[in-house]
Amino acid sequence: MRNQYKKTTQAIAVASLLLLGNRSFGQTLSKEQMIQRATALELKTEYKVPPGDALAHHTSGYAKVICSAVFITGLQPDFAAENIGYFSSPYAERAKVSKPVVDYVNKSVSIQLPNGMKRTAIYVGDQGCVCLPLGVDTLFYKPSKVPRNLPDAASTPWPMGDLLTQKSLPAEINSAKIAQAVEAAFEPAEAQTTAFVVTYKGQIIAERYGPGINKDTPLESWSMGKSLTATLLGTLIKRGVYKLNQAAPIPEWQSKGDPRGKIKIMDILHMSSGLRCRAPQDPDYNPALGYPDHLYLYTGGVNSFQYAANLPQQWLPNTVGRYRNCDPVLANYLVRLGVEKLGEVYPTYPQKALFDKIGVRTMIMETDPFGNFLTQGYEFASGRDWARLGNLYLQDGVWNGERILPKGFAKFVSTLAPAWVAEGRPIYGGFFWINGDGARPIPKEAYMMLGAGGQSTTIIPSHDLVIVRLGNYKGASAGDKALNNAYRLLMEAVPGK
Repeated sequence: MRNQYKKTTQAIAVASLLLLGNRSFGQTLSKEQMIQRATALELKTEYKVPPGDALAHHTSGYAKVICSAVFITGLQPDFAAENIGYFSSPYAERAKVSKPVVDYVNKSVSIQLPNGMKRTAIYVGDQGCVCLPLGVDTLFYKPSKVPRNLPDAASTPWPMGDLLTQKSLPAEINSAKIAQAVEAAFEPAEAQTTAFVVTYKGQIIAERYGPGINKDTPLESWSMGKSLTATLLGTLIKRGVYKLNQAAPIPEWQSKGDPRGKIKIMDILHMSSGLRCRAPQDPDYNPALGYPDHLYLYTGGVNSFQYAANLPQQWLPNTVGRYRNCDPVLANYLVRLGVEKLGEVYPTYPQKALFDKIGVRTMIMETDPFGNFLTQGYEFASGRDWARLGNLYLQDGVWNGERILPKGFAKFVSTLAPAWVAEGRPIYGGFFWINGDGARPIPKEAYMMLGAGGQSTTIIPSHDLVIVRLGNYKGASAGDKALNNAYRLLMEAVPGK
């Protein structure tokens, strides 16, 4: 194994020289070049397809999505089935199973498979909705009530509460352009924008919601939760439990000679752990190989932490960047290990250590059947609460004079990940996306929490802006164009430093 790693390290330099050649820094490799480079660096480890039937997994995700839409967001089942996040169960897969049956008494959603078996998701209160394993009707943990120790929102000024005291926009803001930006965020109707919140220097300067949605509605957020995961890990780094550059203390990696023991916490946050975890976003993704691990970590109904921790290595850490759910799942594993090491209560830790400190009241973090947070994408919060989280980063991790995140952590998450830069993709940092390729009409240093279906929280330090846009999954394509139009107007409306 040691000789194999030595040869692989040498191959990194060869592959980089061969494929990058005289290309300028940051120039994107073609899909074929990315595949060629990754193949040259690949380790000789075996890949095993996730167990179980693909349709059963798709249907598990379908049941969970409907459960969350109905019992968390308050949507009608038929509307949710048509419009809310269905990448885990596309229309073609949904057509093979029964219509979701919503049990409003027991707060569950069941869907029958062609073989007569059912996939079920149940609503469990403050842990949201949970996918049950096939053939199982109970959880492997007891759900917890999560107290919110915050003052009355209606009488407490923003941002710790919802009372807006600012009577007019600052003189340097172009109010007409702000109004146009709000309109642009909701046009056309096909964008299905549900929430749009803009803050300038921490104060709300624009806000609007879609039909039936208000400032308190928890909305589908998907992979914005990866940035939330980074934040929770940051609170533990601040408390001295972890360091970014230390080897990740995953219990399953601690055997003598296990190469995964060299994966650092920062490698995980950079989406460059190198673990084998097939994802639809992979440039060489082949659906014929079976159901992808990336989705199985949502829909499998397994102990997600154990599954991710037992994946083998595909590449050396910090050599190849891939957007794969195993890394945020492992970051959440580290959060649980760190919280329990402190002797604190895992289910209530996020609210107590983070949300209560910054005024967040609506966040629901969902779990697997074993009580492990799945905030690689299973979380719901209001537009205002995502704006609060964005402002924590705009303020370098400090809130009301208290340092919540370690000094330099905001800089770390908003700095390009080396493994992504190596293949010419200056777009990813530490569980945050970065506008390093200038694809968005905002400054290149802007960084973003992004989620499927066009969910986003954008932090633009040079303009003191945080911009939140949430929408129904079906409107993603039109919503992306609408957000870009809103970005352009906001750049005209708000002066840079």
